[in-house]
Amino acid sequence: MLLVPADVLRPRRPDDHFAAEADAARAAGLTVSLVDHDLLAKPGGAEEAVRRVPSAGPASYRGWMLSAERYADFEAALAGRGVVLRTTASQYRRAHELPGWYADLAGITPTSVWTDGDARSAFEQACDSLGPGPAVLRDYTKSMKHYWREAAYIPEVADFEAAWAVASRFRELRDTDFAGGFVVRRFEDFASAEARTWWVDGVCRLVGPHPDTPDELPSVSVAAAEPLIRKLDLPFVTADFARLEDGTWRLIELGDGQVSDRPVSVPPTELVALLT
Repeated sequence: MLLVPADVLRPRRPDDHFAAEADAARAAGLTVSLVDHDLLAKPGGAEEAVRRVPSAGPASYRGWMLSAERYADFEAALAGRGVVLRTTASQYRRAHELPGWYADLAGITPTSVWTDGDARSAFEQACDSLGPGPAVLRDYTKSMKHYWREAAYIPEVADFEAAWAVASRFRELRDTDFAGGFVVRRFEDFASAEARTWWVDGVCRLVGPHPDTPDELPSVSVAAAEPLIRKLDLPFVTADFARLEDGTWRLIELGDGQVSDRPVSVPPTELVALLT
């Protein structure tokens, strides 16, 4: 079974963003069921959100991002109907939040430190721990890279006042979506567009462009990442890579494949094939 968000205005139809994947899933012989994402995103809303899901059977989700807490509610509500998500709540958190995967992938990704919460004192301690130099800011699940100068890039982490100005703007923009704490990552200057790779049970099954650059697909090498991602023992994840000037491929981010966006240049049939 494939679970996708319902359209807000037409709740008997899939959200337009996932409609093509829903169609491809039906064509591949999967049952497609709709869930109410707005309710899923609210504490206590999961039971009502899944009321249209038929009982019993394994399922995968393709939809909008959920916090780890709300995903756990989602899993529990489905379990009450005899539906088992392929990705458990603990697996989702490990893939979805940077502290869950960083230790295992530290050798192929920028050096990172993080806080628990949004206190300035903890943020400055994290900056001090990282050491002087430029950095990129995010929280446990997301950056604000489209606000690069004001809420993502820190030219010098040793300048606590300027760094905190970036962190404050980031916190303002993330608002109620702020997840976990601040993550300060050493800045690395990449020489290529990002590639998004899709992994099923530790095996890279699909390589495509990143959704931000759907028409640019660098010839990525995942050889260094393969044994590390396999060791994570996660059922369905994405890994985004970019190349340094010296040719080294670096991991930008790991994510849960259920809530990772599909580039428009990747046919929905190719993605759905990973779930069948």
